[in-house]
Amino acid sequence: MAPAAAGSGIPEVKAYLNGVDAYSILAPSTLFVKIFGSILGVSAGFVLGKEGPMVHTGACIANLLGQGGSRKYRLTCNWLRYFKNDRDRRDLITCGAAAGVAAAFRAPVGGVLFALEEAASWWRSALLWRAFFTTAVVAVVLRSLIEFCRSGKCGLFGQGGLIMFDLSSTVATYSTPDLIAIIILGIIGGIFGGLFNYLLDKILRVYSIINERGAPFKILLTMTISVITSMCSYGLPWLAACTPCPVDSVEQCPTIGRSGNFKSFQCPPGHYNDLASLFFNTNDDAIRNLFSNGTESEFHMSTLFIFFTAVYCLGLVTYGIAVPSGLFIPVILAGATYGRIVGTLLGSISDLDPGLFALLGAASFLGGTMRMTVSVCVILLELTNDLAMLPLVMLVLLISKTIADNFNKGVYDQIVVMKGLPYMEAHAEPYMRHLVAGDVVSGPLITFSGVEKVGNIVHALKLTGHNGFPVVDEPPLTEAPELVGLVTRSHLLVLLKGKMFLNDQVKTSGSFVFRRFGAFDFAKAGSGKGLKIQDLDFTDEEMEMYVDLHPVTNTSPYTVVETMSLAKAAILFRALGLRHLLVVPKTPDRPPIVGILTRHDFVEEHIHGLFPNLNPHRFHSTSMGG
Repeated sequence: MAPAAAGSGIPEVKAYLNGVDAYSILAPSTLFVKIFGSILGVSAGFVLGKEGPMVHTGACIANLLGQGGSRKYRLTCNWLRYFKNDRDRRDLITCGAAAGVAAAFRAPVGGVLFALEEAASWWRSALLWRAFFTTAVVAVVLRSLIEFCRSGKCGLFGQGGLIMFDLSSTVATYSTPDLIAIIILGIIGGIFGGLFNYLLDKILRVYSIINERGAPFKILLTMTISVITSMCSYGLPWLAACTPCPVDSVEQCPTIGRSGNFKSFQCPPGHYNDLASLFFNTNDDAIRNLFSNGTESEFHMSTLFIFFTAVYCLGLVTYGIAVPSGLFIPVILAGATYGRIVGTLLGSISDLDPGLFALLGAASFLGGTMRMTVSVCVILLELTNDLAMLPLVMLVLLISKTIADNFNKGVYDQIVVMKGLPYMEAHAEPYMRHLVAGDVVSGPLITFSGVEKVGNIVHALKLTGHNGFPVVDEPPLTEAPELVGLVTRSHLLVLLKGKMFLNDQVKTSGSFVFRRFGAFDFAKAGSGKGLKIQDLDFTDEEMEMYVDLHPVTNTSPYTVVETMSLAKAAILFRALGLRHLLVVPKTPDRPPIVGILTRHDFVEEHIHGLFPNLNPHRFHSTSMGG
């Protein structure tokens, strides 16, 4: 139904906001499957989170609003058509991603910062308050739902109020020896994060080979991981010894019901199994148990080692299967576990509670895998309500990110590359400084005259997949050839469908086009059925007629001279969010256009294909020029 719903969806949303509209990533079917798949995946007990899918869900809902609803599912609304343009749709999807994070972590400010730091490629001041307004609404709705659910009508939802893992009661006082322990934790987080990304990259490449063989293999892989997860969850707690219940325990011991710190498993009365208390709880409760304060002796060292190894490995093998799955929760779980291990081992030199070490461990592993700093810091503070830990969380995040950056890229950047999405970084690659714009323009170039024969346009649209065509006026319309501008495929199709053809090659005033078409006729189509050239039929007589392209031509396209550095052209292309960049000749007495630069022309593989002797990695060590 929706293969695009597998995985977390954050890399796809990130690529979409960079200008890559991959097939059906934000379609209504993807939204439907994502919601139910995520609910069932989390309920099944897989080591995965709901946070990544929530971001994708938010973006899908925003896309549905931004394209005026869905005709296929009869969910249309007339006033939504005002959002049917690229910029508004992009803004809406950015706000949708922010709302997803805000809802998943109950962290409204963290959601805005996540959209700014990780998701969006273009940011405007207007977008900041729009995203802030969106997450504020999310916070209010969540608050009212939690109040309603306090009575226990909604299962485990509403546990913990708006702050999910409240640590504000823990008094955090720290001194110089504590900082040494935290630096060690940051270094460990960076190493584990880099290793996690490396292994995930290798596993996903193997999975993609399996998944390409068809749906039966996808289902078989998912069932295999499900069986392995069940065996670990049920089998490993048998390795743990029974522990007598603490005398001063506030909670009931052993736990009665679904969630709690002390699961009895196979233990006699008055005893609990600490490993079962982590495995046989929801992921949220397991994190709450690890973050809990004043519980130095609650978990044995061997238990924490077994749980860390299991979660680290299961988190790796679960991510690539055909289930909507987020990485945040497995990373927080694994990070909190080794944070607690480090806190217990360094108990002699540090006065911090192991629960706070668990929080710092989660921060260090998030910094090591995701490479986000500001947003993760604020999300963790909103999750735990522990402002006293702010300097330490900041420090540990920066250390782990710096260490991990020496090994590889962030996890989402890696997945974007692996999926083959032509993502454009904010900076140009160093080797681009050795090339000029004219070097990479790929031909042959197809241009239209200002008043073009219908047959020529139809053939060009059928033979190529190009989305933009330069319009050049030639004699007898002008004295010498001159560049009029750029016309897009979608506008040509609307013009051809209207069949406003001319018998002779003469320039018109253009007013009749505006009388015949409204602004919404040229609005961006939804993700479903845009107009296609195959849908249009023309008689032989019509094919010989002419159509005036001047009224629908963009007469002020962005242009660069062919001798401009490719690095500068790439920065211009990315900064302005362009789709086409026209390359014009430097000298007169030549055709008025050399070619068009599109996103494809800046991709490393394309450049390497044109210049096999150019080694992209040779220039990475050179200093960055202006």
